[in-house]
Order: sequence, then C-alpha cells, then structure tokens
Amino acid sequence: MKKIFAGAALLASALHLTLAQPVSKPKEIVLDGVAGFQDTPLQPESRWHVHDPARPQPPVVTPGTFSAAATPPGDATVLFDGKDLTAWRDRKTGGPALWTVTDGMAVSAKGDILTAQNFGDIQLHLEFREPAPPAGAGQSRGNSGIFFMGLYEVQILDCYSNRTYADGSTGGLYGQHPALANACRPPGDWSTYDCLFTAPRFGAHGELLSPATLTALLNGVAVQNHQSFRGATNWRVPGRYTPHASELPLLLQYHNNPVAFRNIWVRPIPHVQEP
Repeated sequence: MKKIFAGAALLASALHLTLAQPVSKPKEIVLDGVAGFQDTPLQPESRWHVHDPARPQPPVVTPGTFSAAATPPGDATVLFDGKDLTAWRDRKTGGPALWTVTDGMAVSAKGDILTAQNFGDIQLHLEFREPAPPAGAGQSRGNSGIFFMGLYEVQILDCYSNRTYADGSTGGLYGQHPALANACRPPGDWSTYDCLFTAPRFGAHGELLSPATLTALLNGVAVQNHQSFRGATNWRVPGRYTPHASELPLLLQYHNNPVAFRNIWVRPIPHVQEP
C-alpha cells in the first residue's frame, strides 16, 4: 500500500506542470473545418504552432488485422484481463478506480486512473473501442489518452472521418508530434496499440541526459517511430522536462467520453548500453 501511494505522490508532483491551467483565455479558430489554435507557441524548430489547425492531417491508412486479443507473454504484467481493476487506482484519491467493468471491458468514467505499480521502460499492449454511435466532433469525440509515467501521452481519439488539429490526432504525441498515419477503425470496432516506451534519463543535477521516446503501432500501422517527447504533455504548450523518478505509474485518461478498454498488459524492456 505504501508503494502505491508513494508512486501516486511522485506522479502528483510530476503532474503539476501538466495540469496547470492557461493564464489567458484561449482563442480557438477554425481553418478548413478544423478547430485549433494559432495563439500558442511555435513548436521548436517548426513553423507550426502547438495545436495548429493548418498543420497537415496524417494520411489515412486502412489497417489490417494485427495483435487483436494478443495473449500476454510469460513475463508480462497483466493490468486488465476483463475481470476487475484491482491493478488500478483513482488518480485523485488513490482509492479504487471508479471506471465500470462490464462484459470484459473497462469503460472510462468519473476520472483518470493509474496503475498501482510503477514502470519505466516498457512494452505495452492495449485495446480500446470508441463509442458508437459517435457523438461530438474534433477533440470532443471519443477523447482519452495513454500517459506513460503519467506524463507522456499518446493520444486516443475517434479520428475516423473526424478531423482535428494534427498534433492532437490518434497516435500523436499530444501537442508535440502528429501521427505518421491515421489508422483508426470505425467507432464500435476494437483497435490495438502496441508501444515501446523508453523513459527519460536525468543526471545527478537534474539535467536531461536523454528524452523519453515512443515507438507505436496502431492497428498494426506505425504511427510513431522512436519519436522523442519534447517534455511532459501539456495543453497549448510544447512541453518541458522536470526531473522525476525512474519509474512512475501508467495512467489512462478520462476526458468526458466513455471509451472502452480491454486486454492491457506490459512487460519490462531491458536498457542495454553495451555496443
């Protein structure tokens, strides 16, 4: 129990930047039917603003069949097997997760959840399903997210025939790097994420030695290729790094939409530094 709440406390401290509210009122604009912002900072070494509606959309790729109902490997930690959410905690209280479990799936509700166990470098398998029939548009349609270490997000959104700012699309490192492709299935169909995440490394004085990186397949289509995070995920800013523990909980976001999840497991990835 101490380990659970220690991890939650570390994450709460690290999330301070991510959960900060913007000082000025956002000025949302719509360009070619895509809502977004151009009063935000420019992405580093880029001509695009954070959440820029003018940024090109990821190309649509029709996915094949890949890793659905994948059986966990022998060394995997199963985080959800369709039975209960005992491996998860409510982010705000540290108590039991408030999501509902029905018909072998967990449905997001009432708040974010995070794992009782802390993780660093991991392989993640997760399956999700967007609500059907769809409701809303842009960022209001089937919004959720996977936050590695509770800080670094790969987006979940219903982007099937639904355009949004490119760095907020499914498969994107939210607010930073758009997905390489839009491989979304129709709402009501199950989708799969298979991800390789490497945690950031910090020096003895808190300096960043190497950034967090993600390789991600969405429905078998590469949507991130060893892409570096620019820092902790945030809204309307590129993100920056703040030193934190080498292991922190995995977090699933509730963003006012009932997104369903099943078959979630992780396994550690050894960090090999030998040539």
